[in-house]
Amino acid sequence: MPEQHALAPHPIGLYLNPEGQRRVDFQTSCGAQFGKLFIADGTEQASVLLAQQAVDLLVIDLERFEHSFDLAALRELVAQRAGKRTLLICPFMSAGWLPDLMAMGPIEYAISPLLDEDLRASIAARPAAARQDAADLRALLAAGTLLQQSIADVDDLDKMAEQVCVALGRLPGVVHVSLFHMRDMGDLELEAQYSSIGFNLTRLLLRPDRLLQSPLRHAFPGLLAVCSGEIVLLDAPAKAGEPELAISLADIGVGMVLGLPLPVSRAGQIRGSLCLMFDHARQFSADEVASFVALAQLAGFGLRMAEMSRENEQLQGRLTRLATTDALTGTANRRHGESLLEREARRARRYKLPLALIAFDIDRFKAINDQFGHPVGDAAIRAVAEVAQAALRISDVLVRSGGAEFQIIAPHTSAIDALKIAEKLRMAIAAADVAGCDRLTISLGVGQMTEQESPDALAVRVAAALARAKRAGRNCVELAMQ
Repeated sequence: MPEQHALAPHPIGLYLNPEGQRRVDFQTSCGAQFGKLFIADGTEQASVLLAQQAVDLLVIDLERFEHSFDLAALRELVAQRAGKRTLLICPFMSAGWLPDLMAMGPIEYAISPLLDEDLRASIAARPAAARQDAADLRALLAAGTLLQQSIADVDDLDKMAEQVCVALGRLPGVVHVSLFHMRDMGDLELEAQYSSIGFNLTRLLLRPDRLLQSPLRHAFPGLLAVCSGEIVLLDAPAKAGEPELAISLADIGVGMVLGLPLPVSRAGQIRGSLCLMFDHARQFSADEVASFVALAQLAGFGLRMAEMSRENEQLQGRLTRLATTDALTGTANRRHGESLLEREARRARRYKLPLALIAFDIDRFKAINDQFGHPVGDAAIRAVAEVAQAALRISDVLVRSGGAEFQIIAPHTSAIDALKIAEKLRMAIAAADVAGCDRLTISLGVGQMTEQESPDALAVRVAAALARAKRAGRNCVELAMQ
């Protein structure tokens, strides 16, 4: 048990809160504990009273104060105390006040909502100081070191999130750690969790994703920290106002839950949160609160690094597709087709396998463009590519080599089999309906690579066969001569 210091007999107190009813309630509940009790509705009035009176206890009830508007004035007020006793009554869902005000000097805090007897007990007696256990601080520093290693060594988001939870799960009193991540589409999901008691948080939340739609989003600290962007400190599960949540946490031995929002993204969106469950409630020192905030910032940085790695991979994939794919048809472009043909040629020579190449183009394509316009011509090219792709085998590669010209790289395929593929394709194109123009036909040239032949030489032979098919009246297949 921490050492207790009783309040001096007939102490002078000052209670600060902007809401009239709360000031009345405090006087009614706790006024008898003071020899003299002053009431202030704002920081200016409180500052004047502190300058005029030797106040033994300043009680700042943070309910109804606006963090962004009132922080500077409250920090000045706390600094004015010069080490004298100050008690913060801090709403559990707005615990972001704690690191900001505790940095100004020794401060006690009580997490609201509070029963009258609990509030009176907080006023009557206090810990000599929030517990400054050197072993706990060392554990926090060690967790920070592990987080740094996770960020440095792992660029995979899932693995990084798991290691963050494992590192924080080693902190004294922590029985469960979870990391929530906000995806690009505004979908909050449980990215990772670690439990020393075998608890799966999904059972409590009932789902692993779309958590902003969870009925517990305004009560469970891990979700509330994302929704509010504030630190959430639930030092008694019953204070959340959700009986089922309180019972569930009590059943698994959780006495306190801390939700820490991760830093916002460049777009101003909360990136997620860390949620730590403790086996018992306790007061944190200023150093511990600052360390938890720093750990959340470090985890947020690691999450962003992992996100950037994933984004870079996706960007590299898109760049590769742009560099290798024909924009109109979605098939391989000419440059990529040449690279694929070279690769298949090397494989065919190494393993003594047959390799065939088919070249074809749309008959009288210039007349289609001239008669119907280029949009119809583009539609015709896309239609031919779609029909061809549907008719080919999985191992075959369709390449748009230019204009209305295509190639098919057919691994493990002899000239005879390639002729069958070409004929099948010719018939499929002839039977296809293309909106906006008359029926289409194609002419094809087919060739099998010889043992000493280069890919370029094979392409020249097949192109010559295609030219013969054109001269033979189109809508036919010609075999390349060796």
